[in-house]
Amino acid sequence: MIRRIVATIMILLLGTVLLYMTSEMPRFGDPANPTNNELSARYMEDVIEDVNIPNIVTAIITDYRAYDTLGEATVLFAAIASVLAVLAMHSDSGRGTKLDE
Repeated sequence: MIRRIVATIMILLLGTVLLYMTSEMPRFGDPANPTNNELSARYMEDVIEDVNIPNIVTAIITDYRAYDTLGEATVLFAAIASVLAVLAMHSDSGRGTKLDE
């Protein structure tokens, strides 16, 4: 009974915080929005001089955000390897592997 009360209070508190945070966000398309800052303008203006790649998206992914992209690729490869390992374990279980002993 106490668990349900604590869980309900925590959910209501989290919901209140999320609603408050959403109300403080800038409106969509607002020029003062943080996504419309000078960083994107700098990327578009200086991409040729910085990395000599004419495609802006490729330059951002492979040069400006290379470590972030490497981290994302590492997570994806780890997830794929985990899924393949689990699938291989289940497909071999009917053939008398060490798991059955």
